[in-house]
Amino acid sequence: MGIYLNPGNEQFTISVNSELYVDKTELIKYTNSRIGKDRPLICSSRPRRFGKTMAVTMLTAYYSKGCHSEKLFEGLRISQNEFFKTYLNKYNVIFLDIQWMYGNALEEMKRNSFIKIVSYIQEQVIAELKIEYPECVQDTDISLPSVLAKINALTKEQFIIIIDEWDCLFREDKNNEKLQKEYINLLRGLFKGAPSGAFLKLAYITGILPIKKYGTQSALNNFREHTMVSPRHMAEYVGFTETEVKTLCKEYNMSFKKMQKWYDGYFFEKIGHVYSPNSVIEAIDSREFGNYWSGTETYESLMTYIAMDFDGLRQIIVDMLGGLRCRIDVESFQNDITSFNSADDVITLLIHMGYLAYDDKMKEVFIPNEEVRSAFLRAIKNDGWDEVIKAIHASEALLRATLAMDERAVEQMIQEVHMQNSSSLVYNNEISLSSVIAVAYYSACKDYTLIREMPAGNGFADMVFLPKRTSLNPALILELKWDATAEGAIRQIKSKEYVSALKEYKGNILLVGINYEKKNKKHQCRIEKYEI
Repeated sequence: MGIYLNPGNEQFTISVNSELYVDKTELIKYTNSRIGKDRPLICSSRPRRFGKTMAVTMLTAYYSKGCHSEKLFEGLRISQNEFFKTYLNKYNVIFLDIQWMYGNALEEMKRNSFIKIVSYIQEQVIAELKIEYPECVQDTDISLPSVLAKINALTKEQFIIIIDEWDCLFREDKNNEKLQKEYINLLRGLFKGAPSGAFLKLAYITGILPIKKYGTQSALNNFREHTMVSPRHMAEYVGFTETEVKTLCKEYNMSFKKMQKWYDGYFFEKIGHVYSPNSVIEAIDSREFGNYWSGTETYESLMTYIAMDFDGLRQIIVDMLGGLRCRIDVESFQNDITSFNSADDVITLLIHMGYLAYDDKMKEVFIPNEEVRSAFLRAIKNDGWDEVIKAIHASEALLRATLAMDERAVEQMIQEVHMQNSSSLVYNNEISLSSVIAVAYYSACKDYTLIREMPAGNGFADMVFLPKRTSLNPALILELKWDATAEGAIRQIKSKEYVSALKEYKGNILLVGINYEKKNKKHQCRIEKYEI
């Protein structure tokens, strides 16, 4: 048993024995299905604190010859699989934590400037291989792929290679192209074609970024990639599923509604809603909801990416803070953090980092939850977006006044927003009024889904704010009038039976009528509770 060759199961043992453990061992069923198949190469990329390290320590504990893990997996889901014992602790495993090795290499370089990082990584593994296979490895061997090929040729032994933080060098030394090319060449030697096909039984690598592209080609295009854009078979193992979170909330007497509001929002079509594991565990452990996940990320980098302002990126972020979704192209991203050519590239990176969620079916991106939204608000607040912050605070006050049925306050606030956001050329038309109302209720979109011109009863409701499943607020039906009366707007909502559009909705409803008087440029508001 070594550090890199056939390590033990101590790390996964700690995870299993922790107070808050969620069983994700059925991931092993998928990795087992790739053994002995064409292209047994898996790359799983996901944000920080989404369970990457737990997954690789689990796979190492399961496959490594350096330990006996049958009792450790006893009672876990994978132990019920018919092939559980077929692959258990049967393979030579090489496990590399690139971030840890990179840090060690930098320390060594302080003492010896001739040490090169990629060479250091190979030397460490070769040293352990030499102890295990002294007849196959010579003191002059410096290439890890060559050593593994030689061991396989002489002994027919094959290896499972597991790499954590595979993309560390692209993130930590992002401008060092020479280092990155040396590293990619090492990975090519390990994974791309003969003779690696002979010595490689299975490869599983994980990090934040998908595999880097050069032009339109991937540097390692034989991997099966699973990303935040397209998780494929890995969807269930990216984070905690809704069922798992409900179970934890029930067990630890935590509010599931609040858990949804703070940490829900990522969604994969095959399995539904996905939560950040770290955030859920921290909330349960501390008995308090707050911003845990984004605090682990490099906060300064978020501000840097937003400040690039490619193609009006700032406005896109503002729109998403208001609950809107934006259609983007995720295909042009080169899978690194330096090759940005458009807003779509930056946004795609933020998806992979977990700051944004992606709807693959609609090809749309959005801010997933309150935790991430608060991180964006902090970023723009500290980056000089004073007017945006002021508008958001005003919008939050408007929503509170609406829910409190304070008609005079609503009139005054809409009046101020209208004056600030409409030029004299377009102020006096209905399109302007509708746009102003949408801007005014900007922050409502964190708790509501806004539907414009919603088919309802005998017409179309101007605006319907339908509460998200994480919200306890009532639904809002807004009708806008021009040179009429706010009371008339309320009557129209009732007479045309707009409420019938919400027949599946079981909560409370507020009817909001807003009228604009063109002559004196004043707004009127009436708010009524709908009595079911």
